[in-house]
Amino acid sequence: MSEAPKDISSRREFLKNSSRLAAGASVLAGTSIPHVHAAEDNTIKIALVGCGGRGTGAASNALSTTSGPIKLVAMADVFDHRLNTSYNSLKKIHGDKVDVPDSQKFIGFDGYEKAISCLGPGDVVLLVTPPAFRWVHFGYAIEKGINVFMEKPITVDGPSTRKMLELGKKSVEKNLKVGVGLMCRHCKARQELYDRIKDGQIGDVLELRAYRMAGLTGSAATGPQPPDMKSELLYQISRFHGFLWASGGGYSDFLIHNIDESCWMKDAWPVQADGSGGRHYRGDNVDQNFDNYSVEYTFADGTKLFLRGRTIPGCRQKFASFAHGTKGLAVISTSAHHPAKPRIYKGYNEDKDNLLWEFPQPEPNPYQIEWDDLITAIREDQPYNEVQRGAEASLVTAMGRMAAHTGQIVTYDEMLNCKQEFAPDVDKLTMDSPAPVIARADGSYPVPLPGILKHREY
Repeated sequence: MSEAPKDISSRREFLKNSSRLAAGASVLAGTSIPHVHAAEDNTIKIALVGCGGRGTGAASNALSTTSGPIKLVAMADVFDHRLNTSYNSLKKIHGDKVDVPDSQKFIGFDGYEKAISCLGPGDVVLLVTPPAFRWVHFGYAIEKGINVFMEKPITVDGPSTRKMLELGKKSVEKNLKVGVGLMCRHCKARQELYDRIKDGQIGDVLELRAYRMAGLTGSAATGPQPPDMKSELLYQISRFHGFLWASGGGYSDFLIHNIDESCWMKDAWPVQADGSGGRHYRGDNVDQNFDNYSVEYTFADGTKLFLRGRTIPGCRQKFASFAHGTKGLAVISTSAHHPAKPRIYKGYNEDKDNLLWEFPQPEPNPYQIEWDDLITAIREDQPYNEVQRGAEASLVTAMGRMAAHTGQIVTYDEMLNCKQEFAPDVDKLTMDSPAPVIARADGSYPVPLPGILKHREY
């Protein structure tokens, strides 16, 4: 590991020592952590890049950490109304912790550079734009030596995954702390379930099942570009779930958690995927998504993960993950990401008489815990880097999506080495750039054609 520059190292040491002193003072006083070394600054500054609903939520979790002082000092987005809405919401909740002057509110595709430049060693940038931009923004944060939190998925295709894995290595070499928004891994309830599965309480894992079957979700169902929105690029970014280049589509953005938590319980990544899906009741929607997906993932030992996704209104809804073992059934999640309500049953029926264990309620919120863990790692200078796991989870998710979109079996290695790059020039986009995918004369966009397009998704 390369040696950190002196100013970075000294501030890390200060943050680490002040955190320990604060914790010690708290124990002695029996009260909350006081402000330590008021003459020096142990405040962690954060910058928010991507001010939509998820970005605002992540920033609020960051500002809710209690291990020491923290402030939001810069914000960036390509839409001024989103930045202003986010700022007003965060200011109302967190007051003086939101200290973003107008001069540090940046609009445009270069806003991430300006926001990151407001930070210094030991600070954190939140990368919560559509995933297509993740590797671009992450690369700049590494260059500037800034810690990172980035929302999932962190890649959308093979080429961006290869880039992200290389960037991950560089961030480790620089001793940067990097969190990835797969918050289920920080869930205390799921962590205990994982330990129990590893301890053999359901026997050998034979099969996993995962479901996210809901109505319309996010911007996955997208109508034509409004006449008053002149930029096709900004239209696609504003409806990013509808376009594969921007987000990997609804499959990658919404199903990744169920896939990741299931693979975690199996303690392995699948080696191939075989899938199907289709488009139904489209109306005037022009997005690139299927409305239902059914994917069979296979692990190296032959074990299967069966995944079902659906975004059709009026249908029965199911949002859960399960692991079947030789001794019984584990419920990984029940009806949402939080609370998970994990349980273990003797046999395979969810019958109260067969209930062997359940996590006590209420559960700590994993959206907050992932931030508590990241900020603690920064203050204590603990090794903390989730990039490789985040990239692998994103790749496995894309593998299933591509299998459904092409009608072919897709292996892990084939997905990693796939040559189709949805947005090869995403790092060069400006407000005047054409969109990475252009509408046809009727306003519709290219969609997957399984069995016809066998080696690319559109």
